[in-house]
Amino acid sequence: MEPDKLTYEQLLAENNKLRYQLEEATDVISAIRNGQVDAFIVKDDEGHQLYTLKTADQTYRVFIEKMNEGAVTLNSDGTILYSNSSFAAMVNEPLEKVIGLNFEIFVAEVSVEKYKQIIRDGWNTDCKGEVLLSNRDGKLTPCLLSCTTLDLDEGTALSLILTDLTAQKETEWELKIKNDQLEEAQNIAEKLNNDLEDTVRERTNDLLVSREHFKLLANNITQMTWTNLPGGEVDFYNRRWFDYTGRRYGETAGWGWQQVVHPDDLQKTMSAYLESLQTGSVFELENRYLRWDNTYRWHLNRAVPLRDDNGEILFWVGTATDIEEQKKQLDLKDEFIGVASHELKTPLTSLKGYLQLILAYKKEEVPSIVKQYIEKAGTALNKLQRLVNDLLDVSKIHAGGLEYAMAKVNLRELVASTLENAIHLYPEFNFINKSEKDFFIDGNAGRLEQVLVNFINNSVKYSTGNKNIIIETRNTNGKVRVSVTDFGIGLSAAQIEHIFERFYRVEDKKFMTSGLGMGLYISAEIINNHNGDIGVESELGAGATFYFELPLLEK
Repeated sequence: MEPDKLTYEQLLAENNKLRYQLEEATDVISAIRNGQVDAFIVKDDEGHQLYTLKTADQTYRVFIEKMNEGAVTLNSDGTILYSNSSFAAMVNEPLEKVIGLNFEIFVAEVSVEKYKQIIRDGWNTDCKGEVLLSNRDGKLTPCLLSCTTLDLDEGTALSLILTDLTAQKETEWELKIKNDQLEEAQNIAEKLNNDLEDTVRERTNDLLVSREHFKLLANNITQMTWTNLPGGEVDFYNRRWFDYTGRRYGETAGWGWQQVVHPDDLQKTMSAYLESLQTGSVFELENRYLRWDNTYRWHLNRAVPLRDDNGEILFWVGTATDIEEQKKQLDLKDEFIGVASHELKTPLTSLKGYLQLILAYKKEEVPSIVKQYIEKAGTALNKLQRLVNDLLDVSKIHAGGLEYAMAKVNLRELVASTLENAIHLYPEFNFINKSEKDFFIDGNAGRLEQVLVNFINNSVKYSTGNKNIIIETRNTNGKVRVSVTDFGIGLSAAQIEHIFERFYRVEDKKFMTSGLGMGLYISAEIINNHNGDIGVESELGAGATFYFELPLLEK
């Protein structure tokens, strides 16, 4: 009997040991969820691994726990390091059982390959995708899986956010049913319309002739034309509509025209259309229609009601006129205003800097240096006036560039003057002037200074560590090269290709800047009008050198 008793005691001791380990693990998980600990240790095949949280912010952890979305953190093997309660509820498992398992066991078999692809992509870049989760009861839950990497003290982990799409999928299915019903109704309306036309044709030939006259007229005008019934259902389109949309009558009859309206314009179009139907007022609106080649073009819509002798609306006659070219002209105007606004920024900034220096001077008697600052502020105002005058000559912009009053310019003096302003604006930067030799060119000093200021502003904007900025002039094969070199974030080959394009800005996830991306585009226009060349030499992470080259004046 002694061996049997010993075996029972051993089993009892082992059971107590396991219970203690379970209670200890439960306490750890609870402490992590409540933000009471900042790190925990997991033992694996390689030994003990320490996992620490990047921040110990309890409020943030409570926020994660209260999220409706599931939140999960994985290591490189796909093991769940952290899970909030929402994810545990999705897979119908206790939270303490979820942590430590491989995430893939909760993915439905049909979605495994797609899940693996999303995870592979997620380690390289932020990405999203839809997968099906499966719980122990076999219930499938459609989810939107969003991946992003996290830099933890012990290494990189993958953060997953899972959004339950069940309600959305149900809505999509209901919408499909409604669309099918709508299509059926459209087909019925088309059939009824055809039957009605046959009846009318049999009863009165005069009405048929009148309708044919209308069709002939409608089919030979440049605008898209339609007629709709008092309830809003469209019962006729002219040939121009079908040529433009590439759709058949049954696809856009009734209310089917909504599918060719730009999604951003559909709500305002429907609101105006329904209001006209209810009030009988003229329908007039600008929106975009999808063309047969999958491009959108702007149109001006106008529809008026035809009434009987009692004032009741019989039907509506509408037209849609293509105004894409007019819109493009308006866009050019907007671009012009944007360019002008950007050009105004430089002298205004200079003026603000000098006025701030005046305000900072506390002595009662105004010293000569303050008067000098005031004079420089006046100079900046004069530059602003010249820029405003440039706004009046829109035809020069449409011609492809601005014309300038040219004169002999000493680039050494121009660089010195520009740097003097830059030193006051950016005192934390060290500007190194390597422009000690006289170089004379034929140009507009104000515009060339604007180019230099743009170069300097970009160098300042993208230099976060090294504060040295070098400005240099030198002779290169009969031309003078003026360059501005910084030691900032630099440019990739793809960025260099587009850097002088309109509205282009250099950005990445870790470095965001303000601005419209017009400065370098304007600079390129200025240098082109000086018969010069503009360019950049750079490597990502190693700074950049922006330069322009101009023909030297013969001595």
